[in-house]
Amino acid sequence: MHQFDLTDDQPFDEPAYSSWDIAQHGPDPRPDWVITDLNALDTELGVLKTGKEADVHLVSRAVPNGPECLLAAKRYRGAENRLFHRDAGYQEGRRTRKSRDTRAMAKRTAYGRDLAAGQWAYAEFDALSRLWQAGAPVPYPVQVSGTELMLEFIGDADGAAAPRLAQRRPSPVELIDLFTQCTDAMRLLARAGYAHGDLSAYNLLVHHGRLMVIDVPQIVDIFANPQGASFLERDCTNICTWFAARGLQTDEFEHLFGDLMAEAVARW
Repeated sequence: MHQFDLTDDQPFDEPAYSSWDIAQHGPDPRPDWVITDLNALDTELGVLKTGKEADVHLVSRAVPNGPECLLAAKRYRGAENRLFHRDAGYQEGRRTRKSRDTRAMAKRTAYGRDLAAGQWAYAEFDALSRLWQAGAPVPYPVQVSGTELMLEFIGDADGAAAPRLAQRRPSPVELIDLFTQCTDAMRLLARAGYAHGDLSAYNLLVHHGRLMVIDVPQIVDIFANPQGASFLERDCTNICTWFAARGLQTDEFEHLFGDLMAEAVARW
């Protein structure tokens, strides 16, 4: 995992025109900071993180002599460099339109693997759109095109990315507040019928005390997916284990999964 630092002496790529005109756009109401001007230029500033399935780049989108914003460009890997090792369980309850596409993904052909990359990008875009509209603490999904998803950058104006929860050593007071924020977010997802599916301290950012949920392409419908309840229970176990290991003591550990399932059932 590489965390980008603007103090690194890295050459910037030449800017290119914004891809806004060829992309699918995020939900309304759109935040004021989103730049939609087709004269805007996108400039690569470096790599925020690398992963097995996608890399995240820091991009500046700016109108010449006008407004500028920082974006996180998440690019899912090509067929030759990527391993979607958990597709099957998460994909249960989802459908693809073409049987040819389904067979290609199942056989892991080059076409099928490229198709899967795009499917994950659009799945994450769709999940973030729904969660953002529901008021969940997630980055705003600016746009998606092909295998690239462009998101709100969670960090400071100088390009310093917000740390993951796993990197933090919170005080006892902060620990309680962060746990409350985390379980509030999990309840919001459960009320909408979803589990994150891969929630851990590595998929949560902390920006100026606010917890943000990231990495949601595998979001699971608790009822449509036969393993939905199991994914939710695993999310609960991961979160409770992390907070308990850092000294938090609360009866909520024992009841969290049951409470979230009750929230999900009440939705129906």
